[in-house]
Amino acid sequence: MGNLHLDQITQFLFCLDNLSLSYRAKPVLRAINWNWRTGEHWAVVGGNGAGKSSLAAVLSGEQTHFSGRFDKGPCLDDGTTAFVCFERGRRLCERDRKLDCAEFESDARDAGTRVRDLVYDLDALRTRFPELVPKLDLERLLDRGLRFLSTGEMRKTLLANALLNEPELLILDSPLDGLDRSTQAVLKHALEDIMATCPAVLMLCRDLEDLPNACTHLLILHEGRVVAAGPRDAVLAKPEVSRILEPPQLQFQPRPLTYDIATAPDHTPTIALDGVTVFFGDLCVFRDLHWRFERGQHCLIAGPNGSGKSTLLDLLTGDNHKAYGQPVSLFGQRRGSGESIWEIKARFGRVDARMQNAMPSGSTVLDVVCSGFFDSLGLYDRPSDRQRSLARQWLESLDLAAQASAEFATLSFGLQRLVLLARAMVKEPPILLLDEATLNLDAGHRRLFLTAVDHLIDAGHTQLLFVSHTAADRPRCINQLLEFEPGPEGSSVRVTNL
Repeated sequence: MGNLHLDQITQFLFCLDNLSLSYRAKPVLRAINWNWRTGEHWAVVGGNGAGKSSLAAVLSGEQTHFSGRFDKGPCLDDGTTAFVCFERGRRLCERDRKLDCAEFESDARDAGTRVRDLVYDLDALRTRFPELVPKLDLERLLDRGLRFLSTGEMRKTLLANALLNEPELLILDSPLDGLDRSTQAVLKHALEDIMATCPAVLMLCRDLEDLPNACTHLLILHEGRVVAAGPRDAVLAKPEVSRILEPPQLQFQPRPLTYDIATAPDHTPTIALDGVTVFFGDLCVFRDLHWRFERGQHCLIAGPNGSGKSTLLDLLTGDNHKAYGQPVSLFGQRRGSGESIWEIKARFGRVDARMQNAMPSGSTVLDVVCSGFFDSLGLYDRPSDRQRSLARQWLESLDLAAQASAEFATLSFGLQRLVLLARAMVKEPPILLLDEATLNLDAGHRRLFLTAVDHLIDAGHTQLLFVSHTAADRPRCINQLLEFEPGPEGSSVRVTNL
């Protein structure tokens, strides 16, 4: 462990000495030196692509092919490290979907893995964290299947599961991402309680505003290198810290204008719902929704986790059969009047955070954009010369033409999201659907993404549906607000033209 003496080693949780890591010959961590003393709580802060998740993968033991040294102190050598991240929840849900046997069940419903299967000992949690069980409302969730949890409920479940193992080091990867403000507030208070009890907690954060008060030390990462590390106040006082958290400056160019997909007459609402109510079994998701989405409108769909936003989107895009038999019209045509799901999907360009991980390995940026012509995650059809030319023009409009031949996975997280925006727009859809499209972006890249959306919407005929937990983070073009308000008998929905 470097030049540390034996008595000093016992004071350390771990020491990293010149640790480096590369993926496919691309460096992601560069000569990291970091000593963590027992009794400290750290946060690793950096923008998208800084190397935070790679560093956590090394610390948790998920990544072992690194150079340099990773020496653990006695308590970490004998104890456990728990890593709570969005990716684990996604893997659990995907596994349950593959094993879904609902078609063989009498009630056509397979709950799959339930919360109680992961949070198996509430009494143990109450002993160590007496306020945590009521604060996270875990009792209510025990019989819920993981696939039917909101983002916030999944985070609470994974956090409780990790704490049951009594880890010596608890690593939390952006635990507040994708949560509505009320759930964020609950989880922030829970994190303060956890840090007062757990031996060591490491937070991975994109924004300084997400830091819990209990974090005593900060490590700032940028392009895989340590910019600053040490006590919280001393690090925050360094001028270079605020500079490196800013996103790259892009010069947007005029967008191509082609209109290949026929739209309804101007006097016909793009979307019309006349008193739609959705139930799943005995659970009412939302009730009596009346909504007119007229030509020229751009709508923000807002509401807390689990309020029904995703159900509404699936109903519109053909992924939910609950639209059939209900008064739902798209582009002047009543749903269920003979149109196919693929005809419906062809009218939507969509971006959500999950798409980034779904792109096949080795895809170039140009391939990803061209896949938008075929509504596929991955390019499996040969695009025409005209389609390739249009794809390049859309990349140029977002100042990404220089990255056309680059492998998609090598771009920073924020630039990948802009590439997905070009992919969604490449077929000039009547509706651009952005479903939590700023999720997992740091503050600077969120601003960049929203500016890019306004740039593309301003010069065309595409209408925007922008889905968010909060009404605060939105593009400038928004002129309609659709708000979900949860209630004991399902969410009510308020529509306001701005």
